[in-house]
Amino acid sequence: MAVNEALARDRGIDLDDPKLALRIAAERLSTVRYVFLVQIEDGIATAAQRASLEYADAVLIGWPENDAPDVVDLDEQQQAQVAEHMRIMEDYIRKYAAMERDGDIDGMTDTLIRITERVAEIRRLYQPDFLLPTFAEIRRVVQQEWDEDMGKIDPKEPDPTAEEIEEQTESADKQQQEIAEQSEQSQQSGQPEQPGRSGRQTHAGRHGENPGGKA
Repeated sequence: MAVNEALARDRGIDLDDPKLALRIAAERLSTVRYVFLVQIEDGIATAAQRASLEYADAVLIGWPENDAPDVVDLDEQQQAQVAEHMRIMEDYIRKYAAMERDGDIDGMTDTLIRITERVAEIRRLYQPDFLLPTFAEIRRVVQQEWDEDMGKIDPKEPDPTAEEIEEQTESADKQQQEIAEQSEQSQQSGQPEQPGRSGRQTHAGRHGENPGGKA
């Protein structure tokens, strides 16, 4: 422990600073966020992965210095709350590291959210006037954006318009009428109807499309 204290002081870290947790929380979240980004950057991130990453970004944005005017001093009860959030955060980070080794991206996605939630609570205690979004708010926006992006990448065939439906119906009616006229002419002339031709046309007429499959 003495060595760690010496190393911390060599790096300019004041272990007696009551706001030290604010700095540590930001550094820890920045690290796990970077690890997550490396894991997903080679593929197309899912909506959940994007939301998890953007939630961490939203909590880290504009992170205050310990001596910022809107950073408050905490009482003993609040200090205890910070300590508990830090403890839970570190537990999640240990699980997160194991998931990284196992290549469990889904687990990392969910755990990054849990880590970010704890860091957000720590920031709220030290900076109560700073408004932080919830994960639900981030997820809702990201899901909309993701759906739009996927629609551009893999567009679905549009539904037929009312005009196209009407044209298909008229075409089917016309084909049906032609079949009826041919049948009537065959009966009057005494010639048998051509079953192969008539049968195919009848099938096409019933379905509103020609033998080639297009209206």
